[in-house]
Amino acid sequence: MNKSSFAVPVAIVVAAALIAGAIYLNGRNKTPSTTVTPTKEEVTVRPIDDKDHVRGNPNAPIVVVEYSDYDCPFCSQFHTTMRRAIEKYGANGKVAWVYRHFPLKQLHPNAFKIAAASECVAEIGGNEAFWKFTDLVFDGKPIEQRKDPETGTMQDYLGFTDMGRLPEFAEQAGADRGRFELCFKSGKYDSTIDSAVTEAIAAGGEGTPHTLIVAGNEILTELPGAIPFENYRGRTGEMVSGLDEILANLTKQVPDQPTASDTTSAE
Repeated sequence: MNKSSFAVPVAIVVAAALIAGAIYLNGRNKTPSTTVTPTKEEVTVRPIDDKDHVRGNPNAPIVVVEYSDYDCPFCSQFHTTMRRAIEKYGANGKVAWVYRHFPLKQLHPNAFKIAAASECVAEIGGNEAFWKFTDLVFDGKPIEQRKDPETGTMQDYLGFTDMGRLPEFAEQAGADRGRFELCFKSGKYDSTIDSAVTEAIAAGGEGTPHTLIVAGNEILTELPGAIPFENYRGRTGEMVSGLDEILANLTKQVPDQPTASDTTSAE
């Protein structure tokens, strides 16, 4: 994906500045995320390219870049939120979603392996298979009963991914099961995931989900944890923009963009 030539409209930058300020003042620490020890210095985001997994228009002027962990419960929540966002804002080609790996091995021991498995699926079945696999992993988590540490009552929690189901998920996503199992067992994508973690930390990642909204070479704003789709109450009790309102404000000055299907039909 070539993003370097896109000139960010002034209206988008202004809207982003207002949104970022509102998030910081009203809701910065309100939404949940799984955190690790902070290690970031200067934020550096790798430009979006053909190696990325993109859902939506690959040339969208606004891109939500998510650094995620397959076994993070808050990432599961945000995955649902992002699917709603792409259904609404991806249809007109204005917004795309990029998924990048940030497995927190110290908290979720299998997340690294699941990330590597997703790359095997992408190699065999392509971008569409990657996203189907990712949806299946997040949707296929078991519900477990655990005691709430604050209330002492039993509550429903999302469990971790059943690793035995990965070949099933891969096959359902469109990847050949035998080829997937050979790739997965080989560990060929371990170094890729290691590099992805380094990238996530360089991009300011301290926990998951870590999400940035970018336009061209500009970081417009960082989203706070598993931000909901709808507006929500911040720590001061004031209403804070959810992802729906944030994207609505960022895209209202952007004309509809041609999508892959539009290009195909035009040809």
